[in-house]
Amino acid sequence: MEINQLFNNSNLKNGEKVNFIARIRTNRVGKAVGFLVVNDGTTFSDLQVVYKNSLDNFDLISQLKISSVIRVIGKIVLTPDKEQKLEVQSEQVEILDSASQDYPLQKKEHSLEFLREISHLRPRTKTFQAIFKIRSSAAFALHKFFQEDGFIYVNSPIITENDAEGAGESFIVTTLSDGDYEKDFFGKKASLTVSGQLNAESYAQAFKKVYTFGPTFRAENSNTSKHAAEFWMIEPEVAFEDLKYNMNLIENMVKYVVNYIFDNCYDELLFCDKNLEEGLIKKLELVKNSNFEKITYTEAINILKDAVKNGQDFIEKNIDFGLDLATEHERFLCEKHFKKPTFITDYPKDIKAFYMKQNEDDKTVAAIDLLVPGIGELVGGSQREDDYNILMKRCKEMNIDVKSVSWYNDLRKFGYYKSSGFGLGFERLIMYLTGAANIRDVIPFPRTPKNLLF
Repeated sequence: MEINQLFNNSNLKNGEKVNFIARIRTNRVGKAVGFLVVNDGTTFSDLQVVYKNSLDNFDLISQLKISSVIRVIGKIVLTPDKEQKLEVQSEQVEILDSASQDYPLQKKEHSLEFLREISHLRPRTKTFQAIFKIRSSAAFALHKFFQEDGFIYVNSPIITENDAEGAGESFIVTTLSDGDYEKDFFGKKASLTVSGQLNAESYAQAFKKVYTFGPTFRAENSNTSKHAAEFWMIEPEVAFEDLKYNMNLIENMVKYVVNYIFDNCYDELLFCDKNLEEGLIKKLELVKNSNFEKITYTEAINILKDAVKNGQDFIEKNIDFGLDLATEHERFLCEKHFKKPTFITDYPKDIKAFYMKQNEDDKTVAAIDLLVPGIGELVGGSQREDDYNILMKRCKEMNIDVKSVSWYNDLRKFGYYKSSGFGLGFERLIMYLTGAANIRDVIPFPRTPKNLLF
């Protein structure tokens, strides 16, 4: 039997026999009676187990430390007037494993920094049980959303020869120490993927609607709260559709996931609201109940210019066309100006990737970002360039190795009519859903500069 089955069974009766295995969270003992708070990981709610000195091993039980594992056989005692609707009166407590005295998670406040040093144990805390339950549910919700909409799930390669973004921040994969890639395993330079988008585009031209969901890697030597060397990306791609479709898909996806978390992880959301971000639930309710705003980059620049004239104190006050918007600008637009999630479209081509569709003005591309109150950019995407000659020109302008993406560019020769898609950093979404302030706290085992523990 699992503890979640006890809490979810509305037909439980007083005196009903139960048998389960659980881990001790706390152990409070008196002369004649003791109280164990236990959890088996199947539910966010803890269960109280009462044990009395009539048990043969009462003294041994009373000495059990936090995290010890026990089997409990006993009877249900319904307590509808208390916060916990039931408890268990034990008849037998079998000690399966006794945790040592130096177990690092004692009944006291632990800093998130300390818990990162014991990432193998931190999921036993309430905070990380909440975060990783929400992470699991959000991943399922994303798959459910796309599968119900007829998308095909594509597994894009982890090892690749191209840098999709052209940023050059990739991890090299090699079996050699001298960098002679012609003699290497693949006979050429190989790296860990920074995006599955290019591969997804080829499958979208076959299936129309596809998505990838997998790990991506950036060799970005950054120690900020938002960057990690290994993270997960959701990258849908849809053939024959434009930027308007893209915006509708993004809005529907975000609202679907938020609603799913409200329906399936509300206890965890309440905990996060109380302990990680006050006002979290109100923030998420705004997202699921809003009609997202839509503006162009040029309109955004004009709004920011007016804000500066009216005394808004940005760190970067030189607001002109061509500015790569900073988080402070993004948050001002969606938090203070529009007060709701906001799409920005048609960015300057010089600050965007080579594959984005060039607009007729020859200055902007059909790019899109979704800004949300609390963090700024959550989703980034675009309509893809479908003109072969323009795509080749953009590769050369941005110093992209044309040979490494020849297969991608050649798609335009073989019947290619439009394609649109976007990328959603999964960890950024989980930070938003939980109120966690650091990406290291929403990945089970974070990979950051000088950190390869576990």
